[in-house]
Amino acid sequence: MTTFQANGLPALIGSLPVSNHNEATRLVLDYTPEIPLWIQLPARKEEGMMTQFLPGLPGLTAGKNKFFINTENDSFETDLLEFYEEYIAVTENETALSDSRFVLSIETAAGFFEFMKQLDGYAPLLAAVKGQITGPITLATGTFDQNDKAVFYDERCRDAIVKLLALKARWQVRQLSTYDHPVIIFFDEPALAGFGSSAFISISREDITACLNEVIESVHDEGGLAGIHVCANTEWSLILNSTADIVSFDAYSYFDRFILYSDEIKSFLTAGGILAWGIVPTLNSEALEKETCDSLVALWKKQAGQIEALGIERSLLIAQSLITPSCGAGSLSQSLAVRALELTRDVSIKIRKNK
Repeated sequence: MTTFQANGLPALIGSLPVSNHNEATRLVLDYTPEIPLWIQLPARKEEGMMTQFLPGLPGLTAGKNKFFINTENDSFETDLLEFYEEYIAVTENETALSDSRFVLSIETAAGFFEFMKQLDGYAPLLAAVKGQITGPITLATGTFDQNDKAVFYDERCRDAIVKLLALKARWQVRQLSTYDHPVIIFFDEPALAGFGSSAFISISREDITACLNEVIESVHDEGGLAGIHVCANTEWSLILNSTADIVSFDAYSYFDRFILYSDEIKSFLTAGGILAWGIVPTLNSEALEKETCDSLVALWKKQAGQIEALGIERSLLIAQSLITPSCGAGSLSQSLAVRALELTRDVSIKIRKNK
Protein backbone atom coordinates (compact mmCIF):
# COMPACT_ATOMS: atom_id res chain seq x y z
CA MET A 1 0.00 0.00 0.00
CA THR A 2 1.40 3.41 -0.95
CA THR A 3 2.31 6.03 1.62
CA PHE A 4 -0.50 8.47 2.32
CA GLN A 5 -0.17 12.24 2.47
CA ALA A 6 -3.27 14.13 3.52
CA ASN A 7 -2.34 17.35 1.68
CA GLY A 8 -5.37 19.29 2.96
CA LEU A 9 -7.79 17.06 1.05
CA PRO A 10 -11.50 16.93 1.99
CA ALA A 11 -13.02 13.90 3.71
CA LEU A 12 -16.38 13.20 5.35
CA ILE A 13 -17.65 11.77 8.63
CA GLY A 14 -19.95 8.79 8.21
CA SER A 15 -23.63 9.76 7.87
CA LEU A 16 -26.05 11.59 5.57
CA PRO A 17 -29.81 12.27 5.81
CA VAL A 18 -30.75 10.94 2.38
CA SER A 19 -33.29 8.34 1.35
CA ASN A 20 -31.13 5.57 -0.08
CA HIS A 21 -27.55 4.39 -0.28
CA ASN A 22 -27.26 4.85 -4.02
CA GLU A 23 -27.96 8.57 -3.67
CA ALA A 24 -25.71 8.87 -0.60
CA THR A 25 -22.79 7.23 -2.39
CA ARG A 26 -23.24 9.45 -5.44
CA LEU A 27 -23.01 12.55 -3.22
CA VAL A 28 -19.83 11.28 -1.61
CA LEU A 29 -18.19 10.56 -4.94
CA ASP A 30 -19.28 13.92 -6.35
CA TYR A 31 -17.92 16.04 -3.48
CA THR A 32 -14.99 14.02 -2.09
CA PRO A 33 -13.74 11.80 -4.93
CA GLU A 34 -10.15 11.77 -3.63
CA ILE A 35 -11.03 10.24 -0.23
CA PRO A 36 -14.55 8.79 -0.51
CA LEU A 37 -16.18 6.76 2.25
CA TRP A 38 -19.17 4.51 2.70
CA ILE A 39 -22.26 6.09 4.24
CA GLN A 40 -24.52 5.25 7.15
CA LEU A 41 -28.18 6.30 7.08
CA PRO A 42 -29.14 6.76 10.76
CA ALA A 43 -32.82 7.02 9.85
CA ARG A 44 -32.65 3.24 9.40
CA LYS A 45 -32.79 1.64 12.84
CA GLU A 46 -30.37 -1.12 11.83
CA GLU A 47 -27.76 1.56 11.04
CA GLY A 48 -27.85 3.30 14.39
CA MET A 49 -24.47 3.97 15.93
CA MET A 50 -25.08 1.64 18.86
CA THR A 51 -26.59 -1.22 16.85
CA GLN A 52 -24.85 -1.38 13.47
CA PHE A 53 -21.73 -3.18 14.68
CA LEU A 54 -23.19 -5.32 17.50
CA PRO A 55 -24.03 -8.47 15.48
CA GLY A 56 -21.65 -11.27 16.39
CA LEU A 57 -21.44 -10.48 20.11
CA PRO A 58 -22.12 -13.32 22.55
CA GLY A 59 -25.34 -12.89 24.51
CA LEU A 60 -26.79 -10.31 22.10
CA THR A 61 -30.54 -10.14 22.73
CA ALA A 62 -33.26 -8.10 21.04
CA GLY A 63 -35.35 -6.16 23.57
CA LYS A 64 -38.48 -4.11 22.95
CA ASN A 65 -36.63 -0.95 21.90
CA LYS A 66 -32.96 -1.91 21.82
CA PHE A 67 -30.43 -4.71 21.90
CA PHE A 68 -28.78 -5.73 25.16
CA ILE A 69 -26.27 -8.34 26.32
CA ASN A 70 -27.88 -11.00 28.49
CA THR A 71 -25.08 -12.32 30.69
CA GLU A 72 -27.55 -14.25 32.86
CA ASN A 73 -28.85 -16.41 30.02
CA ASP A 74 -27.96 -20.10 30.46
CA SER A 75 -26.23 -20.10 27.08
CA PHE A 76 -24.05 -17.02 27.66
CA GLU A 77 -20.90 -18.85 28.77
CA THR A 78 -21.19 -21.25 25.84
CA ASP A 79 -21.73 -18.33 23.46
CA LEU A 80 -18.69 -16.58 24.91
CA LEU A 81 -16.53 -19.67 24.47
CA GLU A 82 -17.65 -20.07 20.86
CA PHE A 83 -16.88 -16.38 20.23
CA TYR A 84 -13.29 -16.74 21.44
CA GLU A 85 -12.81 -20.02 19.59
CA GLU A 86 -13.83 -18.30 16.35
CA TYR A 87 -11.71 -15.24 17.14
CA ILE A 88 -8.63 -17.42 17.67
CA ALA A 89 -9.34 -19.45 14.55
CA VAL A 90 -9.50 -16.25 12.47
CA THR A 91 -6.44 -14.57 13.99
CA GLU A 92 -4.41 -17.77 13.57
CA ASN A 93 -5.62 -18.14 9.96
CA GLU A 94 -7.42 -21.40 10.58
CA THR A 95 -10.73 -19.83 9.49
CA ALA A 96 -11.11 -17.19 6.76
CA LEU A 97 -12.08 -13.78 8.10
CA SER A 98 -14.57 -13.46 5.25
CA ASP A 99 -16.42 -16.57 6.46
CA SER A 100 -16.64 -15.49 10.09
CA ARG A 101 -18.98 -13.50 12.30
CA PHE A 102 -16.52 -10.58 12.04
CA VAL A 103 -17.84 -9.17 8.76
CA LEU A 104 -20.36 -6.47 7.93
CA SER A 105 -23.62 -7.66 6.42
CA ILE A 106 -25.78 -6.04 3.78
CA GLU A 107 -28.65 -6.02 6.30
CA THR A 108 -26.86 -3.67 8.69
CA ALA A 109 -24.28 -1.98 6.42
CA ALA A 110 -25.86 -1.68 3.00
CA GLY A 111 -23.87 1.51 2.44
CA PHE A 112 -20.60 -0.41 2.48
CA PHE A 113 -21.67 -2.75 -0.31
CA GLU A 114 -23.18 0.05 -2.41
CA PHE A 115 -19.93 1.98 -1.99
CA MET A 116 -17.86 -0.98 -3.18
CA LYS A 117 -20.16 -1.36 -6.20
CA GLN A 118 -19.87 2.28 -7.27
CA LEU A 119 -16.20 2.77 -6.46
CA ASP A 120 -14.87 0.76 -9.40
CA GLY A 121 -14.99 3.66 -11.86
CA TYR A 122 -13.27 6.09 -9.49
CA ALA A 123 -9.99 4.26 -8.81
CA PRO A 124 -7.84 6.71 -10.86
CA LEU A 125 -9.03 9.67 -8.73
CA LEU A 126 -8.33 8.11 -5.35
CA ALA A 127 -5.78 9.30 -2.82
CA ALA A 128 -7.25 6.96 -0.19
CA VAL A 129 -10.46 5.13 0.71
CA LYS A 130 -12.19 5.66 4.06
CA GLY A 131 -14.32 3.45 6.28
CA GLN A 132 -15.60 3.86 9.84
CA ILE A 133 -16.79 1.93 12.83
CA THR A 134 -18.07 2.79 16.29
CA GLY A 135 -15.19 2.95 18.73
CA PRO A 136 -14.81 0.46 21.59
CA ILE A 137 -15.33 2.99 24.39
CA THR A 138 -18.53 4.33 22.87
CA LEU A 139 -19.94 0.90 22.05
CA ALA A 140 -19.07 -0.64 25.40
CA THR A 141 -20.38 2.28 27.47
CA GLY A 142 -23.49 2.62 25.30
CA THR A 143 -24.47 -1.05 25.29
CA PHE A 144 -26.13 -2.47 28.39
CA ASP A 145 -26.74 -5.81 30.07
CA GLN A 146 -30.04 -7.20 31.32
CA ASN A 147 -29.77 -4.95 34.41
CA ASP A 148 -29.21 -1.75 32.39
CA LYS A 149 -25.55 -1.61 33.38
CA ALA A 150 -23.04 -0.59 30.73
CA VAL A 151 -21.14 -3.68 29.62
CA PHE A 152 -17.85 -1.77 29.72
CA TYR A 153 -17.81 -2.67 33.43
CA ASP A 154 -18.00 -6.40 32.65
CA GLU A 155 -14.48 -7.35 31.56
CA ARG A 156 -15.76 -10.33 29.55
CA CYS A 157 -18.16 -8.20 27.49
CA ARG A 158 -15.74 -5.31 27.13
CA ASP A 159 -13.02 -7.58 25.79
CA ALA A 160 -15.46 -9.25 23.38
CA ILE A 161 -16.56 -5.83 22.05
CA VAL A 162 -12.95 -4.74 21.52
CA LYS A 163 -12.12 -7.94 19.65
CA LEU A 164 -15.31 -7.83 17.59
CA LEU A 165 -14.60 -4.25 16.49
CA ALA A 166 -10.93 -4.99 15.86
CA LEU A 167 -11.76 -7.74 13.38
CA LYS A 168 -14.67 -5.88 11.77
CA ALA A 169 -12.29 -2.98 11.19
CA ARG A 170 -9.68 -5.37 9.79
CA TRP A 171 -12.29 -6.85 7.44
CA GLN A 172 -13.09 -3.34 6.14
CA VAL A 173 -9.41 -2.66 5.47
CA ARG A 174 -9.06 -5.96 3.61
CA GLN A 175 -12.10 -5.26 1.43
CA LEU A 176 -11.18 -1.65 0.68
CA SER A 177 -7.56 -2.55 -0.05
CA THR A 178 -8.61 -4.15 -3.33
CA TYR A 179 -8.36 -0.67 -4.90
CA ASP A 180 -4.58 -0.50 -4.22
CA HIS A 181 -4.78 2.81 -2.37
CA PRO A 182 -4.28 3.62 1.31
CA VAL A 183 -7.22 2.67 3.51
CA ILE A 184 -8.29 4.84 6.45
CA ILE A 185 -10.59 3.58 9.20
CA PHE A 186 -12.05 6.06 11.68
CA PHE A 187 -13.16 4.87 15.10
CA ASP A 188 -16.04 7.14 16.15
CA GLU A 189 -15.71 7.88 19.87
CA PRO A 190 -18.24 10.51 21.01
CA ALA A 191 -18.36 8.87 24.44
CA LEU A 192 -14.81 10.07 25.13
CA ALA A 193 -16.31 13.52 25.69
CA GLY A 194 -17.41 12.10 29.04
CA PHE A 195 -13.95 11.09 30.23
CA GLY A 196 -13.23 12.68 33.60
CA SER A 197 -16.93 13.23 34.37
CA SER A 198 -18.94 11.41 37.04
CA ALA A 199 -20.27 9.05 34.36
CA PHE A 200 -16.72 7.79 33.75
CA ILE A 201 -15.54 7.98 37.35
CA SER A 202 -14.40 4.34 37.49
CA ILE A 203 -12.95 4.16 33.97
CA SER A 204 -9.21 4.61 33.96
CA ARG A 205 -6.93 6.15 31.37
CA GLU A 206 -5.20 2.78 31.14
CA ASP A 207 -8.47 0.99 30.31
CA ILE A 208 -9.24 3.46 27.51
CA THR A 209 -5.72 3.36 26.09
CA ALA A 210 -5.71 -0.44 26.03
CA CYS A 211 -9.05 -0.61 24.20
CA LEU A 212 -8.06 2.01 21.63
CA ASN A 213 -4.62 0.59 20.95
CA GLU A 214 -5.97 -2.94 20.41
CA VAL A 215 -8.40 -1.89 17.68
CA ILE A 216 -5.82 0.44 16.11
CA GLU A 217 -3.26 -2.38 16.04
CA SER A 218 -5.73 -4.56 14.14
CA VAL A 219 -6.03 -1.88 11.43
CA HIS A 220 -2.25 -1.47 11.30
CA ASP A 221 -1.74 -5.24 11.02
CA GLU A 222 -3.85 -5.18 7.86
CA GLY A 223 -1.89 -2.24 6.43
CA GLY A 224 -4.44 0.48 7.11
CA LEU A 225 -4.35 3.88 8.78
CA ALA A 226 -6.41 4.40 11.93
CA GLY A 227 -8.14 7.61 12.99
CA ILE A 228 -10.07 8.50 16.13
CA HIS A 229 -12.96 10.93 15.78
CA VAL A 230 -14.42 12.83 18.75
CA CYS A 231 -17.02 15.46 17.92
CA ALA A 232 -16.82 17.30 21.24
CA ASN A 233 -14.19 18.19 23.79
CA THR A 234 -12.21 15.47 25.53
CA GLU A 235 -8.94 14.75 27.28
CA TRP A 236 -7.02 15.09 24.02
CA SER A 237 -3.78 13.72 25.38
CA LEU A 238 -5.49 10.32 25.51
CA ILE A 239 -5.82 10.35 21.73
CA LEU A 240 -2.74 12.33 20.74
CA ASN A 241 -0.59 9.92 22.76
CA SER A 242 -2.31 6.82 21.39
CA THR A 243 -1.10 4.84 18.39
CA ALA A 244 -3.67 6.52 16.10
CA ASP A 245 -2.42 7.95 12.81
CA ILE A 246 -5.19 10.57 12.53
CA VAL A 247 -6.89 12.69 15.20
CA SER A 248 -10.27 14.06 14.08
CA PHE A 249 -11.70 16.94 16.12
CA ASP A 250 -14.37 19.66 15.99
CA ALA A 251 -12.14 22.57 15.08
CA TYR A 252 -15.12 24.90 14.64
CA SER A 253 -16.36 24.69 18.23
CA TYR A 254 -13.51 23.26 20.32
CA PHE A 255 -10.20 24.43 18.89
CA ASP A 256 -9.65 26.62 21.97
CA ARG A 257 -9.74 23.47 24.11
CA PHE A 258 -7.72 21.38 21.67
CA ILE A 259 -4.81 23.83 21.45
CA LEU A 260 -4.33 23.61 25.23
CA TYR A 261 -2.54 20.31 24.50
CA SER A 262 0.19 22.11 22.58
CA ASP A 263 3.06 19.81 23.58
CA GLU A 264 1.11 16.70 22.58
CA ILE A 265 -0.02 18.30 19.29
CA LYS A 266 3.56 19.21 18.38
CA SER A 267 4.82 15.73 19.23
CA PHE A 268 1.98 14.12 17.25
CA LEU A 269 2.68 16.20 14.13
CA THR A 270 6.44 15.86 14.43
CA ALA A 271 5.99 12.08 14.47
CA GLY A 272 3.98 12.30 11.21
CA GLY A 273 0.45 12.27 12.61
CA ILE A 274 -2.45 13.77 10.67
CA LEU A 275 -5.03 16.25 11.98
CA ALA A 276 -8.57 16.05 10.56
CA TRP A 277 -9.94 19.55 11.06
CA GLY A 278 -13.72 19.50 11.60
CA ILE A 279 -14.01 23.09 10.44
CA VAL A 280 -17.47 22.84 8.81
CA PRO A 281 -20.08 23.06 11.63
CA THR A 282 -22.51 20.18 11.09
CA LEU A 283 -23.57 20.18 14.75
CA ASN A 284 -24.92 23.74 14.58
CA SER A 285 -27.48 24.39 11.83
CA GLU A 286 -27.49 28.16 12.35
CA ALA A 287 -23.70 28.32 12.06
CA LEU A 288 -23.77 26.12 8.96
CA GLU A 289 -26.28 28.46 7.29
CA LYS A 290 -24.28 31.55 8.28
CA GLU A 291 -20.71 30.53 7.45
CA THR A 292 -19.15 30.84 4.00
CA CYS A 293 -16.11 29.31 2.40
CA ASP A 294 -14.14 32.51 3.00
CA SER A 295 -15.16 32.79 6.66
CA LEU A 296 -14.21 29.18 7.37
CA VAL A 297 -10.89 29.50 5.56
CA ALA A 298 -10.16 32.61 7.63
CA LEU A 299 -11.00 30.69 10.80
CA TRP A 300 -8.76 27.81 9.77
CA LYS A 301 -5.86 30.14 9.01
CA LYS A 302 -6.21 31.75 12.42
CA GLN A 303 -6.17 28.33 14.09
CA ALA A 304 -3.33 27.08 11.89
CA GLY A 305 -1.30 30.09 12.97
CA GLN A 306 -1.47 28.87 16.56
CA ILE A 307 -0.11 25.48 15.49
CA GLU A 308 2.61 27.17 13.44
CA ALA A 309 3.61 29.08 16.57
CA LEU A 310 4.54 25.70 18.07
CA GLY A 311 7.26 25.36 15.43
CA ILE A 312 5.28 23.54 12.73
CA GLU A 313 5.71 25.03 9.25
CA ARG A 314 2.54 25.82 7.26
CA SER A 315 3.54 23.54 4.37
CA LEU A 316 4.06 20.62 6.75
CA LEU A 317 0.79 21.35 8.55
CA ILE A 318 -1.21 21.26 5.31
CA ALA A 319 0.57 18.09 4.19
CA GLN A 320 -0.57 16.50 7.48
CA SER A 321 -4.14 17.86 7.50
CA LEU A 322 -7.55 16.75 6.26
CA ILE A 323 -10.51 19.13 6.01
CA THR A 324 -13.76 17.62 7.28
CA PRO A 325 -17.16 18.44 8.73
CA SER A 326 -17.18 18.60 12.52
CA CYS A 327 -19.32 15.44 12.64
CA GLY A 328 -21.63 13.36 10.50
CA ALA A 329 -24.45 15.16 8.69
CA GLY A 330 -27.13 12.56 9.38
CA SER A 331 -29.19 14.79 11.68
CA LEU A 332 -29.34 17.73 9.24
CA SER A 333 -31.90 18.48 6.55
CA GLN A 334 -30.83 17.25 3.14
CA SER A 335 -30.23 20.78 1.85
CA LEU A 336 -27.99 21.63 4.80
CA ALA A 337 -26.15 18.33 4.47
CA VAL A 338 -25.35 19.16 0.84
CA ARG A 339 -24.22 22.61 1.95
CA ALA A 340 -21.83 20.93 4.41
CA LEU A 341 -20.41 18.80 1.59
CA GLU A 342 -19.97 21.86 -0.62
CA LEU A 343 -18.23 23.83 2.11
CA THR A 344 -15.93 20.95 2.98
CA ARG A 345 -14.85 20.64 -0.64
CA ASP A 346 -14.51 24.39 -1.22
CA VAL A 347 -12.62 25.13 2.00
CA SER A 348 -10.17 22.34 1.16
CA ILE A 349 -9.62 23.70 -2.35
CA LYS A 350 -9.01 27.23 -1.12
CA ILE A 351 -6.59 26.17 1.63
CA ARG A 352 -4.59 24.11 -0.84
CA LYS A 353 -4.50 26.90 -3.43
CA ASN A 354 -3.35 29.53 -0.96
CA LYS A 355 -0.75 27.51 0.92
